Amino acid sequence: MKTTLTLRTPGGLSLRTDVRALVVVVALLLAACAASVVLIGTGDFPISFGDVLKTLAGNGTAGQDFVVNELRLPRVLVGLLVGASLGLGGALFQSISRNPLGSPDVLGLSQGATSGALVVIVLLSGTAAQVTVGALAGGLVTGLAIHLLAWKQGVHGYRLVLVGIGVSAVVTAVNGYLLTKADLVDATRAVVWMTGSLDGRDWSQVWPLLALCAVLVPLVLVNARGLRMMEMGDDVSHALGVRVERVRTLLMVAAVLLTAAATAAAGPVSFVALTAPQLARRLTRAPGPNLVPSLCMGATLLVTADWAAQRAFGADQLPVGVVTGVLGGVYLLWLLVTERRAGRI
Repeated sequence: MKTTLTLRTPGGLSLRTDVRALVVVVALLLAACAASVVLIGTGDFPISFGDVLKTLAGNGTAGQDFVVNELRLPRVLVGLLVGASLGLGGALFQSISRNPLGSPDVLGLSQGATSGALVVIVLLSGTAAQVTVGALAGGLVTGLAIHLLAWKQGVHGYRLVLVGIGVSAVVTAVNGYLLTKADLVDATRAVVWMTGSLDGRDWSQVWPLLALCAVLVPLVLVNARGLRMMEMGDDVSHALGVRVERVRTLLMVAAVLLTAAATAAAGPVSFVALTAPQLARRLTRAPGPNLVPSLCMGATLLVTADWAAQRAFGADQLPVGVVTGVLGGVYLLWLLVTERRAGRI
């Protein structure tokens, strides 16, 4: 039996929430904060958990302050924001498509952002800022193409996924072609970026992503009720007063922007958008899109994977995209087997 909690504001508004989902969100936030502090203290200049907290509070030494606030904190914040953006974007796509495989990795949005970055790297030899802009533009163009190709009196789940898979195959081929045209230096730079990494991230990546999340996350949450209604079908949603196509288009644009911005900031970190919503739903055991739990799960997954990439393989430090790719690939195989046994695919 599901237990709900009703919160009332002085203005007379009330908010009903599932107690289990609330506990999961709080636990994930605590886990993300703990993993972030551990990650900040990890590196060639190790800092204890307590010293990291003291430094973040402004009571550390000059050396600790430089290492924590200038070198490591921006990387961790980018990881949290990228993970949250991918988790929320994946939850939106899976809810809109009504398909557990409807994530940016499968639909080709990450590959589209990669194409934009490769064009800047290979053809224009652009700077890091230009690569970021190129990745954002590539993701937006790919999202628009998928939406237009999938449109037929509206956008429906399986058609969106199938079109996305086709677009992903085409864009992946384009990416391979661009790599064959690159010189050795640009090709090496492109491959490193395509792996997905948080290395070298600084405050210049934090602020744009934070500003975008500050705008898009409240916009998505305001439309969460309409998204929940849409899971019951378009006809029922219309009867309940939901402007289905308006809400669907608005949330798809938000999901594309979140995914493209995350890819622009850290490269195509694979499978976080696929696994975070599914894991969040299994923890909350709640129907619906589970937007906030998915956001928190994505952030927790990425900072934990980044710590594993740095410490779990001895002296060899891996890009975080390698770790998420391995874990996500295993999860995808498990999900496919589970869906097949259930008769859904």
